[in-house]
Amino acid sequence: MSTNDSVHEVIDALYASESRRVLATLIRLLGDFDRAEEAVHEAFRAALEQWPREGVPSNPRAWLVSTGRFKAIDAMRRQARFDALDEGSHLAGLAVVDEHACEDAERVADDRLRLIFTCCHPALAPDAQVALTLREVCGLTTEAIAVAFLTPAPTLAQRIVRAKAKIRTARIPYRVPTPAELPERLSAVLRVIYLVFNEGYVASSGALLTRHDLSSEAIRLGRLLADLLPDHEVLGLLALMLLHESRRAARTTESGDLVLLEDQDRTAWNVAMIREGTALIERALATHRAGPYCIQAAIGAIHAAAPTMAETDWGEITALYDVLLGLEPSPVVELNRAVAVAMRDGPAAGLALVDALLARGDLDDYRFAHAARADLCRRLGLIDEARAAYARALALSRQDAERRFLERRLAELTTPHP
Repeated sequence: MSTNDSVHEVIDALYASESRRVLATLIRLLGDFDRAEEAVHEAFRAALEQWPREGVPSNPRAWLVSTGRFKAIDAMRRQARFDALDEGSHLAGLAVVDEHACEDAERVADDRLRLIFTCCHPALAPDAQVALTLREVCGLTTEAIAVAFLTPAPTLAQRIVRAKAKIRTARIPYRVPTPAELPERLSAVLRVIYLVFNEGYVASSGALLTRHDLSSEAIRLGRLLADLLPDHEVLGLLALMLLHESRRAARTTESGDLVLLEDQDRTAWNVAMIREGTALIERALATHRAGPYCIQAAIGAIHAAAPTMAETDWGEITALYDVLLGLEPSPVVELNRAVAVAMRDGPAAGLALVDALLARGDLDDYRFAHAARADLCRRLGLIDEARAAYARALALSRQDAERRFLERRLAELTTPHP
């Protein structure tokens, strides 16, 4: 491999791991989403040109931030020369002149949290807050965000465009809110972090079942938020993410194939994460306040404590889903409850609940609903119905590991003898 190829690989890896952090810092320095995005591209373009000749700098992120910032300022100066009205007088307001801004490690590390709160400003519509943050902070594609929202991609794209325009025209500040402002801003921020984690825990599409970069970033943001505001729901969300993430190593085979919860090697679960997550949810519940994230974390703690699938306390899990439905009614929560009922009372009881959900039309395009129905039909010996449900789930899935699993299930089904 040539030196140029090696440097290009480094740059590709840096783009995957650092581009969103660089973007967040450049938004702070430049005060504009679109200008910062262009600066990121210019910085990486400069790296492709210069690093093969000059070598990779000792602090690549700082180099990228500094290069992007100065290229943006140069572009604004060039534009100002053609702007007869302003004659460049607006430059000071558009670019922060701070030579050491990207050298402050703590400040740079917090930039993405600042950016999340900016994107989640109350002046923006709730769905726009989440969509914008997922796109700008975490780099998810519009299509991946649309899957999370169960919303058409063009609709999401328009929300993002409008949200960015609103931030610019309303001059929404790029900062972490004051303690008095935090409560009203917290719900959207938690939802953002949760959706980022979900995309990392079960990728909506692609070759890999999981995206560790996203789930670990969500956990990092959760820790930052817990330090900033140790609210019971913040602690609950962090606990939930840690308890789920503890199972990562057991969720796929070495070849990347999906392993169901019932078949996972529980000795491969991350004990440290389970202990931390359990301690956090106990701390949250000790406040005698429990929101949706706390309840979901409590369910995760029961799974984590169970030695086997059969020995899991499905009665307690079903009861917790009842509480969750009271706090946050949704078809997805109903589906999860139906699966728990199937484990407690048998597949026929669960199938009746899933069929009622699907009959309402709420989950027609939700692949997990059809996969759940397929499994329950399979367990009941309803082979033709199981085939149809697996085929529907397969048609909806864009995730390679899921598709391979569903294809195996379909291949395993045989028509029972009379």
